[in-house]
Amino acid sequence: MKVSMFITCLSDAFYPKVGEAMARLLARYGIKLDFPELQVCCGQPAFNSGFWDTAREGAKTIIHAFADSDFVVAPSGSCIGMIHHHYPTLFKEDPKYLAMAHDLIGKSYEFSQFLVHVLGVTDIGALFPHRVTYHPSCHGSRLLGVKDEPHILLSQVKGLEFVPLPFAEDCCGFGGTFAIKVSDISGAMVTEKAEHVLETKAEVLVGLDMGCLTNISGRLHHAGHPIRVMHLAELLYEGVKERV
Repeated sequence: MKVSMFITCLSDAFYPKVGEAMARLLARYGIKLDFPELQVCCGQPAFNSGFWDTAREGAKTIIHAFADSDFVVAPSGSCIGMIHHHYPTLFKEDPKYLAMAHDLIGKSYEFSQFLVHVLGVTDIGALFPHRVTYHPSCHGSRLLGVKDEPHILLSQVKGLEFVPLPFAEDCCGFGGTFAIKVSDISGAMVTEKAEHVLETKAEVLVGLDMGCLTNISGRLHHAGHPIRVMHLAELLYEGVKERV
């Protein structure tokens, strides 16, 4: 099984420990990830801003970067959602790349998807005695369909007290360029999301996309609320280390 890591822009530039946690967790199941250096941005920011030609060039590079991989795994439902949902649109007039895009779609997974559906892992053997709530990012849940997988994994973590997040499906207001173009609306949305997080009285907010988590974490920090914000891979890896 040749499994490649698609680390995504935010994880690469700002949150390298997310990729490290993902790699170390998968190594427990005999998987050694490789990292094709050709990989670049998936093209989502350009696509969402209407620059489809630019997005298409990035998408071509991604397709070639992972052409020889059996599986591609990323710590981001948003970026994998871009591949699954929008690459066919980008290449609808290009039969060659459309076929290559569908090949990539068939073997690319968000981290929790890969654990549950490919490896068949639901209990990673973690211990995390904290009160936790979960934010489902829009792209991961709506475009990619990742809904049950994080809950399945969290439900098996020893000592974890899970608290449902009120209005969890509501967007946090990030949306990449959306947060810049309509910052007032974005700010109101993340303020509302942060208030719902506080209602849970959780010690930890967990999610699958660092864009959303960065946005919510920034609002909580700005308001003076020291709630820990973690990617699911980080929580599970920390929990595994606690059991050692």
